[in-house]
Amino acid sequence: MSLPAAAVPVSFILTTDRAVTRPFYADVLGLPLIAEEDFGVVFDLGGGATLRLTDIKDHTPGPHTVLGWEVPDIRAAMADLRAKGVRFEIYEGFGQDQDGVWSFQDTKLAWFNDPEGNNLSLAQHG
Repeated sequence: MSLPAAAVPVSFILTTDRAVTRPFYADVLGLPLIAEEDFGVVFDLGGGATLRLTDIKDHTPGPHTVLGWEVPDIRAAMADLRAKGVRFEIYEGFGQDQDGVWSFQDTKLAWFNDPEGNNLSLAQHG
């Protein structure tokens, strides 16, 4: 069996402290809140996709990207996020510029963490 064509994705971000991470996703990233319940918070990612911020007592974030956004102008998006206190990661030996942008062919990528340490990204293609 394969997924139905109308299946809508749901992403999960794990957190040990919803009181800290919830405002980051709502206020800093500007994601519209859909619902809040005992088990987590649901945000609208657009296009019908949702993000569920889920409480996990012993969660330890991994080093890999867990969620990213394609943006039309990565430097403008970075400037907006920096104005809200977001710090972009620069990884030693990765070849990013001084702003934290890694470029490869027609793609530009930048990474940042939520307050929990979950790695998020911005991408600009073309």
